[in-house]
Amino acid sequence: MTDFLDREHDKTYTAVYKRETPDILAAFAQFDGAVFQAENRAIPLKFRELIAVAVGITTQCVYCIDAHSQRAVQAGATEAELAEAAWVATAIRAGGGFAHGRLGFKFGSEASPAHTH
Repeated sequence: MTDFLDREHDKTYTAVYKRETPDILAAFAQFDGAVFQAENRAIPLKFRELIAVAVGITTQCVYCIDAHSQRAVQAGATEAELAEAAWVATAIRAGGGFAHGRLGFKFGSEASPAHTH
């Protein structure tokens, strides 16, 4: 993952968003700020950040994993909590493979000569 992650240099490409779609960038920043505001949310920030870590792992977004792992720790998350978030992501990703694997059986059966419409 670190072959393409450059924390400092990659940020410079935000200039393209600022130049080409400043309205959308501003709306996204406002939305993200609301989602991760420290106070006045039903789910405490630490847990929202742990959710974000798990989603980042599930979607395999190195930037999300990087940012939200750090932010989760800053919000009070422990290594044990990060580990459990990673296992939750792993279970969901594996469960998705299991569930979607059943589609292979379904679609395969539709191609069999015994299948009737």
